[in-house]
Formats: sequence, C-alpha cells, structure tokens
Amino acid sequence: MPLYEYRCEGCGQQFEVVQPVSAKAEETSCPHCQAQKATRLMSAFASKIVGDHKPGFAEMKAYSMLDERMDKFRKLPPIAGKRNCPPPAVTYGDGSGSTESKGGEGKS
Repeated sequence: MPLYEYRCEGCGQQFEVVQPVSAKAEETSCPHCQAQKATRLMSAFASKIVGDHKPGFAEMKAYSMLDERMDKFRKLPPIAGKRNCPPPAVTYGDGSGSTESKGGEGKS
C-alpha cells in the first residue's frame, strides 16, 4: 500500500498515512484534530536500483526489431541512384599554390 501525504485544512498540520489506492482523500481524518478536511499533497519519492542493469524482454525485443529493420534497409537500392564522386582536384605548376595555368601562353 502506498504512503500518502496530507494537509489538514482545519488545523494546518501535515501528516502521512498508509492507505490503499482506493481510499478517498475526503474520508481521511486528521490524527491531530480528527477533522475530515484533509487534502492529499503531491510528494516526491526516491527509488534505488540495486545491482547491475539487465535488459528486460522489451528492450531485447526492441533491439532485435531494430536490427531486422536495419538489415532490410541495407538491402534496398539508394533512393536517387548512385552518387557520383567529384573528380580529384587538379593542381598546375609546382604545387606551391600559384594560380598560373599551363598552356600555350608565353611571355611577351
């Protein structure tokens, strides 16, 4: 059974009660003033993971489905056909980065 936190509207005190999930907040009585004016509060909780994480069935099933889907995608042809690789860069001259072009041009 869960532990609920309440605040009494009559006396303003906060208290905790272990109750079944089906219990109504309006029917909970304050242990300090016995009034039935309690409102349930939202509270934080702490959890502790003990041991190593072991993947459950759902995770293993998800990974196997992903592997199957990726295998199917690998077998499909490319959407736009093969990509053409750009031709390698051609350098002229001595490779020092100068931009003079080779050809029949001479100096005058």
